[in-house]
Amino acid sequence: MGPAAWLVVAAVVGLCVGSFLNVVVHRLPKMLERGWRAQCAELGGELAQDQPPYNLIVPRSQCPACGHPITALQNIPVISYLVLRGRCSACQAKISPRYPLVEILTAALTVAAVLRFGATPVALSACVLLWFLIALTFIDFDTQLLPDNVTLPMLWMGLIANVAGVAVQDVSLRDAVIGAIAGYLSLWIVYWLFKLIRGKEGMGYGDFKLLAALGAWLGWQMLPLIVLLSSVVGAIIGIVLVVFKGRDHHVPLAFGPYLAIAGAIALFFGKSLVHLYLP
Repeated sequence: MGPAAWLVVAAVVGLCVGSFLNVVVHRLPKMLERGWRAQCAELGGELAQDQPPYNLIVPRSQCPACGHPITALQNIPVISYLVLRGRCSACQAKISPRYPLVEILTAALTVAAVLRFGATPVALSACVLLWFLIALTFIDFDTQLLPDNVTLPMLWMGLIANVAGVAVQDVSLRDAVIGAIAGYLSLWIVYWLFKLIRGKEGMGYGDFKLLAALGAWLGWQMLPLIVLLSSVVGAIIGIVLVVFKGRDHHVPLAFGPYLAIAGAIALFFGKSLVHLYLP
């Protein structure tokens, strides 16, 4: 296939993956909550209640307002949203525009990865990293959680990508392992220093694991850049939310999305930026 055909394939795959990521973002936190409640009940000596299956596959997608099942034709990425004009076909309840936004974002980043790395296994590796980051970004925005179910597989897959020779930054396995260790310990140290000084938590453990995963994928050389970029992105978005949305500046902001955005920037432009401080 020619380059244009590969970009079309990347866009279609990205739209389909984005549709699946919407399911992950919506259902995974609920699945974790159900599991936590079941564990609490078991520890309290209560009888576990039988519940219908709930995972990433069942039950079928349905309207959150009326419970109307969404058919296959109504689940086509972006197109179905436009045809339905952003409303449920049964009750006319408004469908969040974030669903097509996630699909378009995933498709755009997938195409960008193919443009950057070509139609190669490295491009596929970059796409997997970006898909992980998209899921974590929106889960953290919604729940201020960075689930181990996502961050830990992401970390291991970063190390495996380096072992398999499809690393997105052409880093050695040694640099990837050091990146994972340094990524975790750097935020872990900041966490405890902040807690000792201020007497409260400044971030969650999921942030440590996310930065460790980015270190495993991109190498320790990228970590200073990622931390700097995430701080800048977080400051800009935080100021915008306070000034234009009236958000209380005392309300904590999820830090994971800013790490994810910084990781994506480092993926595409990291080498050029790192050469500014590591010639």
